[in-house]
Amino acid sequence: MDLLALLPGFVVAVLLISASPGPAMALIFRRAALHGLRATVPTVLGLEAGLYLWALCAGAGLAALVATSEVAFVVLRVAGALLLLYLGVKAWRTAWRSRAHAEATAVTSAPEGQLSWARAFAEGVVVMLANPKAAVFMIAFYPQFVPADRPLLATTALLAAVQVLVETAFYLTLAAAVGRAGVWFRRPVIRRRLEAVSGTVLIALGLRLATTTR
Repeated sequence: MDLLALLPGFVVAVLLISASPGPAMALIFRRAALHGLRATVPTVLGLEAGLYLWALCAGAGLAALVATSEVAFVVLRVAGALLLLYLGVKAWRTAWRSRAHAEATAVTSAPEGQLSWARAFAEGVVVMLANPKAAVFMIAFYPQFVPADRPLLATTALLAAVQVLVETAFYLTLAAAVGRAGVWFRRPVIRRRLEAVSGTVLIALGLRLATTTR
């Protein structure tokens, strides 16, 4: 079947996958709620950069090595779980501190500097790359949309670019919608509760990743 004929089904699948709960959704929602759309852009770009790297690894056959190597899979699983647990505990600590210093927690967040942009981008990249399930997903997902007569790496790179564009548009639209309610989310009481809930979600995702198998 021609690649163009497969693209509509591919885009629909990508949208369904993007909307499913996971670390990416948790990070984007939390950052958009607390800091707004502009501060969420580097997080989204970082996640998508990590996804594109995994796609290229899948096309080159490197992701298959991660999926089949017990050591590589466990190392990435543990690293990803520890990162999510760290982010979750960090959110909990923020909630606890803001409760103790309610007067110091302003309704508007501090402006995002260049370092915060870089840190948010790096956080997105690491969260995506440290998830071995991403490697397994790429191996199972992309071959379904690569015609037998087309080069695997080049076609995977093209499909991954489409996925990045679709997911970026979807996540930024979501972030814009959440960011519009940012003033409400950044009220001290609501902010504390959001930090606590998002921390719980991230910790739960970390524990799930730590105990997951292929």
